[in-house]
Amino acid sequence: MVPWLKANSPFPPLEVALDDPNGLLAAGADLSPERLLEAYRRGIFPWYNEAQPILWWSPDPRMVLFVDEFKASRTLRKTVSRRRFDVRVDTAFRSVIESCAAPSDTRAGTWITPKMVDAYTQLHRLGYAHSVEAWADGALAGGLYGVAIGRMFFGESMFARETDASKVALVHLVEMLQRRDMPLIDCQQQTSHLARLGARPIPRRAFAEALARLVHSPQAAGTWSATATIAADPS
Repeated sequence: MVPWLKANSPFPPLEVALDDPNGLLAAGADLSPERLLEAYRRGIFPWYNEAQPILWWSPDPRMVLFVDEFKASRTLRKTVSRRRFDVRVDTAFRSVIESCAAPSDTRAGTWITPKMVDAYTQLHRLGYAHSVEAWADGALAGGLYGVAIGRMFFGESMFARETDASKVALVHLVEMLQRRDMPLIDCQQQTSHLARLGARPIPRRAFAEALARLVHSPQAAGTWSATATIAADPS
């Protein structure tokens, strides 16, 4: 049985998460900032659709991207160097998350419900959630968003209206994280797309150990927008 969380219920230990479906840990509770931040600090994230209660997950293994292992293709490096996109940070957070939630050619539905949009926008207002945006001719062409706690970044979703727009945003995110001494991006679940960019699965225990160190490390000085510089030659 999956534990049902009430308002003040603590999360169960990660070790009791189900094997099938992989990582399902609990259901219920809410999407308050306090609940979400506690979840991320423990390696747990919400993922559900509108027909379901809030479901909390901690899969094993966990897909992560060590920023020093990021792989940018030659084509992507050329796109970045040509500065086809104007990359900005935290200037259109809600537009980014709403764009990630919108149906696409490869996705009819979404797990980013209106309540999720509101919840993460609140985290953004509190300084925990951030967007990296690729703009072209004054229009939002792609981007990504995620949550930053301590020296850890939890990637949530990305979208693109133009070829490579979201990948360019990711290149800049990686450079920003390197500048801020944030070595790890949580990618949550395994995909071939992320693997091509250098992400790989690690055991949940190893992820939890790294997470415990990073979320309690002091954040780098300065705002996110202050480190939003153009990547000249990503490797």
